[in-house]
Amino acid sequence: MRLLQKITLITLFTALPMAVQAQEWHTSFNEARTVAGNESKNMILVFSGSDWCAPCIKLEKVIWESAEFKEESKNNWVLVRADFPKKKANALPKEQQDQNAALYEKYNKEGAFPLVVILDKSGKVLGKTAYKNISPKDYIALLHTLEQK
Repeated sequence: MRLLQKITLITLFTALPMAVQAQEWHTSFNEARTVAGNESKNMILVFSGSDWCAPCIKLEKVIWESAEFKEESKNNWVLVRADFPKKKANALPKEQQDQNAALYEKYNKEGAFPLVVILDKSGKVLGKTAYKNISPKDYIALLHTLEQK
């Protein structure tokens, strides 16, 4: 086998597990709502402070990055992130900041970080929660419970 073919195969088999575990977080709420409607899925809208909010960072690492959540979300939810970083180096484009501010006004009147909002495909709130110090399996069960209220 040629060297180029070997490199291609190695790259493919190395990247494949990462692609399977990939998770798509939308930053455009309108795009996410369109996908949710097309796929008849609920949405999870997460308000986070990615560079300053310790519970937000824990939620990301413990729950959102877990294999259990990635697998469950792929089949059940459209994910939307509204991030509010404070460091200039992490500043979002103005258009994104404006969209996130509008989402904050509509869905996060509590001013909570992190706030996890379960929405139906049309954008109606089904339930809200925050970071909980529980396993990914238990957090997923909590999210499904909120969908049924």
